[in-house]
Amino acid sequence: MRLALAEAEAAAVDAMDVQIFSFAIPAIIAAFAITNADAGLIGTATLLTSAFGGWFAGALSDRFGRVRTLQLTIIWFAFFTFLCGFAQNYTQLFIFRALMGLGFGGEWAAGAVLMGEVIRAQHRGKAVGSVQSGWAIGWGIAAIMATWFFIMEIFSPMMLKTTILTSVLATGAQGGYYAIATWLPTYLRTERKLTVLGTGGYLAVIIVGSFIGYLVSAYLADRIGRRANFTLFAVCSVLTVFVYTQLPINNMIILILGFPLGFFASGIFSGMGAVLTENFPTRVRGSGQGFAYNFGRGVAALNPFFVGVLSATLPLGQSIGVFAVIAYGILIVAALLLPETKGRELTADA
Repeated sequence: MRLALAEAEAAAVDAMDVQIFSFAIPAIIAAFAITNADAGLIGTATLLTSAFGGWFAGALSDRFGRVRTLQLTIIWFAFFTFLCGFAQNYTQLFIFRALMGLGFGGEWAAGAVLMGEVIRAQHRGKAVGSVQSGWAIGWGIAAIMATWFFIMEIFSPMMLKTTILTSVLATGAQGGYYAIATWLPTYLRTERKLTVLGTGGYLAVIIVGSFIGYLVSAYLADRIGRRANFTLFAVCSVLTVFVYTQLPINNMIILILGFPLGFFASGIFSGMGAVLTENFPTRVRGSGQGFAYNFGRGVAALNPFFVGVLSATLPLGQSIGVFAVIAYGILIVAALLLPETKGRELTADA
């Protein structure tokens, strides 16, 4: 039983090594300024040497014994894995990973033979096969470790301000949009007394405005800068939403205002991808960008509910306006506090 557990643990460690390397590839590429092909070659070299390692270890286990060979391969694997952490360049990492592969492959060969010989015949298939399940456990641990590492990175003292401000920025943009988009058809039908057909026409104007807003905002983000573009679209969204939902205007004005409403509320998203990409360094860009935008989505998801709750006290139009204005207000604050990143070249640290 103890041998089976030890072998399963070994399989888990092997899986952790393979999968942690796969998670680290983007950081390795950035740190050593190498290509995808170079990074892939490291993986290939490790697997090729593991094939030779398994062959050699199998032969050695026949000559010097299963346990001694298994111990040797574990020490070899651990030593060169340790050295990988101190590699100063691509060549060193390539050599250390290739040498580590000899022990990686040798472990399985010596361990599988040992397991097969000490387990009784009626249980051999179950025992030897079950040991392989340790690979899945190691894979899972590697995924958890990688996720935790990147979360800790984006919340490190150096990155904390950026993570918070970009998350608030995303919260504001999505909070304003969902407060409007979720309840607008209901508002047009219940408070403006439009028919289903009439509502469709008003929404069509908003959709056309949205399409053009995306394109114009994308252009302006490069022309006037990220901060100015966000601020412009947020301020205009506030003004448009206020007039659209708070003032006693007729339906013709509502129809006309649909264009700028869609234009500004949707166009504000065009700069989001660029500003998130430019604010996080390469080593944590995927984690930071993914967290900030989706944190914003999660918080913004509450706005449709809040609008519904407030509409029990205030008219629906005013309820939409209140939460949209709050959302765009916090977006403006975040945009002004973030650095201007227009034209920033992406590097390992930026």
